[in-house]
Amino acid sequence: MKPIAAVVFAATLMTALPAQANLGLAKKSNCLACHQVDKKMVGPSFQDIAKKYASDKNAAKTLSGKVKSGGKGVWGPVAMPPSASIKDSDLDTLVKWILAGAK
Repeated sequence: MKPIAAVVFAATLMTALPAQANLGLAKKSNCLACHQVDKKMVGPSFQDIAKKYASDKNAAKTLSGKVKSGGKGVWGPVAMPPSASIKDSDLDTLVKWILAGAK
């Protein structure tokens, strides 16, 4: 592999790995039982959540609270159950990833 190709490959891999790790964290945390990255299921897609909260400077705190305590009424009649067992560090990672567009 030529040096420039190796650098491009490494840079691509480094940017892809965090997204895959965060998707893995979402799976591990059972988020994908109701949410998908780009499609509505039981709950809204992560990308729709990012769009809705894009201009909210308190979005991370708001979403963290909703994940921990559950929520109802923002996206329709189906309630989101609380996920109090998610570690705070994992929750921070997930919320930042979701608000960044879950890519």
